[in-house]
Amino acid sequence: MQQNSKKKLAELVIASCIVNEIEHIVISPGSRNAPLIIGFNASKQLKIESVVDERSAAFFALGIAQQTRKPVVLVCTSGSALLNYYPAIAEAFYSNIPLVVISADRPAHLIDVGDGQTIRQENVFENHILFSANLGGENDRELVKKALQTAINKRGPVHVNVPFDEPLYEKISAEIIDDEVEKLKSEIIKVEEKSLLNEIPLAVNELQNFADCWNASSKKMVLVGEHFPDELLQTQLEYMAKDPSVLVLIENTANVSHPKFINSIDKLIFPFAEDELESFKPDILLTLGGMIVSKKIKEQLRNYKPKHHWHTDAKRAYNTFHCLEHHFMVSPQLFFSQFFFLTKPKESDYQQFWLHKKEIRLQKHQEFIATCPFSDLKVFSKILPSIPNNSQLQLGNSSVIRYAQLFDINKSLRIFCNRGTSGIDGCTSTAIGAAYAVKENTVFITGDISFFYDSNALWNNYIPNNFRIILINNGGGGIFRFIPGPQQSGALDYFETPHHLTAEHLCKMYQFEYSMAKDETELEQQLSHFYKDSNHPKVLEIFTPREENDHILKAYFNNLKA
Repeated sequence: MQQNSKKKLAELVIASCIVNEIEHIVISPGSRNAPLIIGFNASKQLKIESVVDERSAAFFALGIAQQTRKPVVLVCTSGSALLNYYPAIAEAFYSNIPLVVISADRPAHLIDVGDGQTIRQENVFENHILFSANLGGENDRELVKKALQTAINKRGPVHVNVPFDEPLYEKISAEIIDDEVEKLKSEIIKVEEKSLLNEIPLAVNELQNFADCWNASSKKMVLVGEHFPDELLQTQLEYMAKDPSVLVLIENTANVSHPKFINSIDKLIFPFAEDELESFKPDILLTLGGMIVSKKIKEQLRNYKPKHHWHTDAKRAYNTFHCLEHHFMVSPQLFFSQFFFLTKPKESDYQQFWLHKKEIRLQKHQEFIATCPFSDLKVFSKILPSIPNNSQLQLGNSSVIRYAQLFDINKSLRIFCNRGTSGIDGCTSTAIGAAYAVKENTVFITGDISFFYDSNALWNNYIPNNFRIILINNGGGGIFRFIPGPQQSGALDYFETPHHLTAEHLCKMYQFEYSMAKDETELEQQLSHFYKDSNHPKVLEIFTPREENDHILKAYFNNLKA
């Protein structure tokens, strides 16, 4: 007979998760968290996943939450295990991804007295958490409720710290605990998730003032950062682009596309002369979505500031360009649905002029790619078009996301990257979590340092067979050869990570199919069958010339100026 934990705090936490329809519980093994493990395992309503490495487990959970857009629970034992969650907590904080961290702890009388596996766990994530609940008092029920409410409605990480005294493994029959859970369920108010329908609209009179400014301006720029795919937003931005005074700039992670959008921002901006930098400056900059990858657009808009910068987001607005004037605290979809009724097109050549520049850059891009030697750049020109339609594309950080920004990517792909903190540390784990959460094929493109750094990601029993990793191995972090500072420092080997490692033995250990390519011909041959159905996930490792990649990329950008 299935039995549950006898601990009342465990019972409260588990019942609250059930009531609020949380589906996934990612547990890392331990002992102090035994009451939580026993209780969660006894529930028939929850999906339990076990991932040993807490840092990898947290990013795996983040990948699931990224795709489901619902909170995922993380459960760990006491001590340093909890600290391993921190990188993913920070990513979730800046990327608006709901994670619920439930940490087992020693009771207060055992803290700072030399007890084993014990640290100060209360409020340990205070700089990067939306809410911390430290249980063991009179208002535990309200704290748990508020934690879940915050994770759901504010879309971010929360922490529930649960002290357990020994004995930890006491159990009671499922019938008794089921009765108690039903009682708790009747008392706990389910958190209602916010939606566009229950957002509070902006005041029309106030919005009219912004619309008047908009209608009088002949140079308007809409810049879209990271965003989950959304058909309504796609339609709204297409409508916005009908105005000839509006230029829409997007990043691949924005998950919107249109021929009238500028999608390779660095490719457009890099060759600008001084007069072009000035004429590109908008009167009004309207931003939406999450983090911006392009350093060029950041530099451009900080040095050539728009007269007005507005941002629309229901949660927060970053002053990325040091000139933020107003934050519309609603979703972009609600903002546009109100704003369109107050605006009208303005005669201007602003959009057409820069779209023409875009076409010129594209022609030069294609000419260079056609003849450039085998390199990181050439590899991206081959692998991006090869990805099957309607796949999920997960991109690693550092060079990978920046190379991808230079190319037009299949519009049917859904594109994601950990840009909240832009770290390389959990990209593989996140991609695996995201692949586990969806039915579509998932392709993950990563660099060698990121891959080896997060190799414990492969120590995971939930990797689907349609998961594909494209590993670009340039021998040690090629981005530091493109940045001028490290090469001039005389200490390049300490910025890069030179190595001769390959993924072959890792793939054998974790039962991935492995293939490799060292030139263009081999790459094309491997890609021809890489995406075919298989009984195992696959890794394609592509070796590129470490000491040539930066020269080829610099030649590429110089060619755009010609």
